[in-house]
Amino acid sequence: MKMVSQSLTHKWIYIQKVNRKKVIVGLSGGVDSSISAYLLQKEGYDVEGIYMKLHETVPGYHEKNIANVKTVCEFLNIPYHILDLSEQFQSEIYEYFVQSYIDGITPNPCVKCNNTIKFGKLYQKAKELGADFLATGHYAKTDGKYIYQADDISKDQSYFLAQVKQDILPYILFPMEKYKKEDIKKIASSIPALEKLATQKESQEICFVDTVYTDILNKHTTIDLPGKTLDTDGNEIGHHKGYMHYTIGKRRGFYVHGAHEPHFVLDINKQNNTITVGKKEQLGIDEIICNELNMYISEKSFRSEVKVRFRAQPVKCDVVIENNLCEILLDEPIYGVAPGQVAVFYDNNKVIGSGFILDRFQKKEK
Repeated sequence: MKMVSQSLTHKWIYIQKVNRKKVIVGLSGGVDSSISAYLLQKEGYDVEGIYMKLHETVPGYHEKNIANVKTVCEFLNIPYHILDLSEQFQSEIYEYFVQSYIDGITPNPCVKCNNTIKFGKLYQKAKELGADFLATGHYAKTDGKYIYQADDISKDQSYFLAQVKQDILPYILFPMEKYKKEDIKKIASSIPALEKLATQKESQEICFVDTVYTDILNKHTTIDLPGKTLDTDGNEIGHHKGYMHYTIGKRRGFYVHGAHEPHFVLDINKQNNTITVGKKEQLGIDEIICNELNMYISEKSFRSEVKVRFRAQPVKCDVVIENNLCEILLDEPIYGVAPGQVAVFYDNNKVIGSGFILDRFQKKEK
């Protein structure tokens, strides 16, 4: 009976091991992804890590991160992989970033990267490794059909995930969904092997920009091209140092003759190297046109809220989709809407779709 009991015990351990779901965690070397791996292992998942090499623009960037990843994986006793996606990142994200400013529009590399790299190439690698799920340290939620805002709204990253394709959502886990940042730091602080992660500097929003974005542009093109500053009637009212220095809504760095009140960039013309400026009320936009749509609902006409920047407050709107374009009619003006940025549609805390801003309009006064 004792031998039978041992045999059954061994069989049960084997069955448990076979039935454990395998999850690949995208490890960045930061506290959120590291604690994600820790929490998933505690839940009983068979965890492995992957670190992505994406760029070489910040000296020492990979060495520090890989050292952190190694420490985490040794503590958890899990394997990790290093995935070199630098060529794909260069062509699909970095070059897009630079070309956008050359074209006079404002890029959103984080949204592009999440769609094409993290939940594109990284997801494909996770499936090749036999994973049931891919997990990341993003603050967001998913039920396999939609993306939702995280419980910690101050850290919510659902905006940056709104271009992720719906068909992979059933295979995505966001362990940070119910946690606040301070909770994650407390967990890390309580584990001697991970406590240094709780105090290290948070990663910057655009990982390959170490200082300011113009430093990146200066490596690839000439951005100091003095030009004319215009009013909305096309009259020359001042000068500027080159159109790539400006984004829609910027209020400094250009000169307006005799100005006694703030002026804001309303439009950028790369062909003529001009910027159009005006008063704040002239920044207000009532209608937006988007392309590159990624919709989680099938309706072609619907009511929702929309955010056009990560930190922006949502505004109620009506949306009409036709010929792969969407028209957004806003209930109230949004200020500083920039072509190239992303409009994300929300139904309360649920993301229902998104698109890249192609154009925007202001109602003419009657």
